[in-house]
Amino acid sequence: MSQPNGGTFDIVILGAGSGGYAAALRAAELNLSVALIDKAELGGTCLHRGCIPTKALLHAAEIADQTRESEQFGVKADLVGIDMAGVNAYKDGVVSRLYKGLTGLLTHNKNITVVSGEGKLVSKDTVEVAGQRYTGRNVILATGSYSRSLPGIEVDGTRVITSEHGLKMDRVPASAIVLGGGVIGVEFASVWKSFGADVTIIEALPRLVAAEDEEISKQVERAFRKRKINFKVGKPFEKVEKTENGVKVTIAGGETLEAEVLLVAVGRGPSTANLGYEQQGITLDRGFVIVDERLRTGVGNIYAVGDIVPGLQLAHRGFAQGIFVAEEIAGLNPAVIDEAGIPRVTYSDPEVASMGLTEAKAKEKYGADKVSTYNYNLGGNGKSQILKTAGFVKLVRVNEGPVVGVHMVGARMGELVGEAQLIYNWEAFPEEVAQLVHAHPTQNEALGEAFLALAGKPLHAHS
Repeated sequence: MSQPNGGTFDIVILGAGSGGYAAALRAAELNLSVALIDKAELGGTCLHRGCIPTKALLHAAEIADQTRESEQFGVKADLVGIDMAGVNAYKDGVVSRLYKGLTGLLTHNKNITVVSGEGKLVSKDTVEVAGQRYTGRNVILATGSYSRSLPGIEVDGTRVITSEHGLKMDRVPASAIVLGGGVIGVEFASVWKSFGADVTIIEALPRLVAAEDEEISKQVERAFRKRKINFKVGKPFEKVEKTENGVKVTIAGGETLEAEVLLVAVGRGPSTANLGYEQQGITLDRGFVIVDERLRTGVGNIYAVGDIVPGLQLAHRGFAQGIFVAEEIAGLNPAVIDEAGIPRVTYSDPEVASMGLTEAKAKEKYGADKVSTYNYNLGGNGKSQILKTAGFVKLVRVNEGPVVGVHMVGARMGELVGEAQLIYNWEAFPEEVAQLVHAHPTQNEALGEAFLALAGKPLHAHS
């Protein structure tokens, strides 16, 4: 269904990424009329320039490592090289299939009008696109985010690049400096190392993946040292210069590093500039839209979801918020989303998956003497030994109370975060989880064993 000449709808949504399209689909299910507006492709950053293509690259990187290391499993294979044209064809094929499916879902829905074009909020209930006005009894802002840079860095897309450029590279760089040791930085460093590049990460904070539990960071750093991924933490960036063959980066203390490319991975900023938000009275803080716990902006019936709202910039958070707002508008009074109850995964090698509070945050909230932790080493897990992975599952609990944090590091740990989020969100006690039977041999057993130990009956516990 299309309506290029404006109109009035129950909901007008500006942005068709994870938050916007989820809101559209849920609202349509609830028989609300929707105008879904976006200047780019349906699916937004996650589908086209973020989660999906990045994880496709990471899987190709895993295949490269498995081929390179196959002899330890008794399989003789040679890694001849990385065909980036082939890798990109695989990656783009995944994106294309998902995009086609999503486009069909949205454009064939009788309750959704898809509008292609750059929208601007021109009143408290109206978005204008190419001179046409789309008025909504409710408006949802879901304009997403962009790759941030730092003062003094000129991104040219060739030598100094962002993740968007990194996803389109037609070659493997011989060497790369990654500015930023958060999720995006460690994922790209992991890919490029697997593809054969010499990689160095520069991070101003004292550790890699600094938002994670400190012990998780230490394990990632150990693994990266073993993989010969170089990193310098606690070293703020000072300047970058172009050289004949690439870039030269100066960090705190005057140390310089040279490489073929510099990937700027210092986080993502909210895409809210020049969209009319402030003119309509919406409060912005450093570009982020300020909302209450029910995602209302306080201006008319305008809501905001996804990366423009302060907090975790995760596709599945935006997706959940989009569903929440659609149900809120429909009068279903959905439960407020607990930010700590949203799963977090970093898909590097090793993978990091976490739920809830870190040990430090739990002690800050409940008091150091009220919190206990337990680390279950994957050395005691049969499937992890089959996979030849190292790492651990760390549980954080309130004494005599529920588990408030689950933190995991090792191969494929992201696949375990589903059970971890149920445990956290249902406020499970270790004794309750310890009753559950976990299939053998699976990595999932590592969670089960950790809970057995925390419940006072450790079995395959390795220190």
